[in-house]
Amino acid sequence: MSSSPPRRGKPTWADKSFRSLLEAAPDAMLVVDRAGEIVLANLQAEKLFGYGCDELIGRSVESLIPPRFRTEHPQYRAEYFGAPRVRPMGASVELFALCEDGTEVPVEISLSPLTNEAGTFIVSAIRDATDRRRLEQLKRAEGALRKSEEKFRRVVEHIGDALFVDNVEGQVVFANERFLNLFGFSREELPNIRLEDYVAPEYRATLRDRHDRRVRGEAVPTHFEYEGFRRDGKRMWLEVDVVPVTDENGNLIGTQSALREITERKRAEEALSGMARKLVEAQEQERARIARELHDDINQRLAMLAVELEQLKENPSEVESRAEELRKQTSEISNGVQALSHDLHSSQLEYLGVVAGMKSWCKEFAGRQKIEIECRHDVRSTLPPEIELCLFRVLQEALHNAVKHSGVNRIEVQLREQSGEIHLIVSDSGRGFDIEAIKQGKGLGLISMRERVRLVNGTIDIESKPMGGTIVHARVPFRSEQLLQRAAG
Repeated sequence: MSSSPPRRGKPTWADKSFRSLLEAAPDAMLVVDRAGEIVLANLQAEKLFGYGCDELIGRSVESLIPPRFRTEHPQYRAEYFGAPRVRPMGASVELFALCEDGTEVPVEISLSPLTNEAGTFIVSAIRDATDRRRLEQLKRAEGALRKSEEKFRRVVEHIGDALFVDNVEGQVVFANERFLNLFGFSREELPNIRLEDYVAPEYRATLRDRHDRRVRGEAVPTHFEYEGFRRDGKRMWLEVDVVPVTDENGNLIGTQSALREITERKRAEEALSGMARKLVEAQEQERARIARELHDDINQRLAMLAVELEQLKENPSEVESRAEELRKQTSEISNGVQALSHDLHSSQLEYLGVVAGMKSWCKEFAGRQKIEIECRHDVRSTLPPEIELCLFRVLQEALHNAVKHSGVNRIEVQLREQSGEIHLIVSDSGRGFDIEAIKQGKGLGLISMRERVRLVNGTIDIESKPMGGTIVHARVPFRSEQLLQRAAG
């Protein structure tokens, strides 16, 4: 691709000195006439476009422009010749040159008018902008990456979990502030933090085994719980989710772990488990009580009745004189069975409501226990069934406790409606008991009462002191619940 002189008929001003000036320029140089025909080109233009100089001269400049820009270029050229002036292009506009092999090259162009005896021409200085634009793209990518990293760090630091990344040797290589604060580490200590520094001794072997198996490519649980400890020695329960971290070839290089402290949840679960166990024990105790009453009372009385009936078979003449006594015994047994039935399920509560059901049960219970129960009420509203049943069970438990522990033969029961709440108060003036033991939940019956009242959004208070009597006071809201039921209906 050697240079050749301009074609015949072209301006004679393209003398040797001017051509030398074009060849010395660092950019590709083209001289174009009004018709858009190239009249001069230098060696840099040959290198940029891939044409020889003899191929460029006489060629339409539009042939060096990608097709998508060609329709606008003739108009632009006409406007330039109308008002020729030095004009840089490409600083902020995407411009491309079309090379001989069909590739497109991003370029920057500076246009200058050149006038001589042959007329006015355009001198185009064309610079390959590939390297500059690649550098700009790299800078933009670097800026975007920096922003992305900053955004990632902000997300990591503000996320609710404690996050850390360890390598295949188990060394912590990254951690967010929540992780550091959770265990009491400083960021400078990260390179030296090992599993032994935050995992309780009894869990280390299991976690280390899972880590080694994961490194070997074996499938291991990704979600588990264990106990850890802070720098100050405080132990805590932790829940962790582990995901593998791999390189571009899919090779494991470490793991990423998200930690959450679940100490309070564990305590609640343990308390709930203990509560469930105590409630089961309470149920078993109640079944045992009913079984004893059936065996020691009802069954014994039925056995005695059977013996007496057998004796009548041998002495038929005594039937008439003993019939009333036997009828009375049968009635008492029936009443005892009915009382046990009411303890389990009160039909009067179901059909007549809480007031009538409680009064009836108090009367039966007082008769069986040979005590006096004063039952007062001023409830006018109809209560939801779940509240009625709750209050009835609380009453039963409170009276059983009073009979068992108070040592008195008189108990007061109040059921009143006040400010959208139902109040049930069971009081006696007996021996009382240790209120601290009650607060710690040592009594199964009292635990049952508390749970029943809690399930209907109520509260229960127990006041007692040695030789100072006992007051059980349950409060259950019902107005808002009724309104919600009406709205739903």
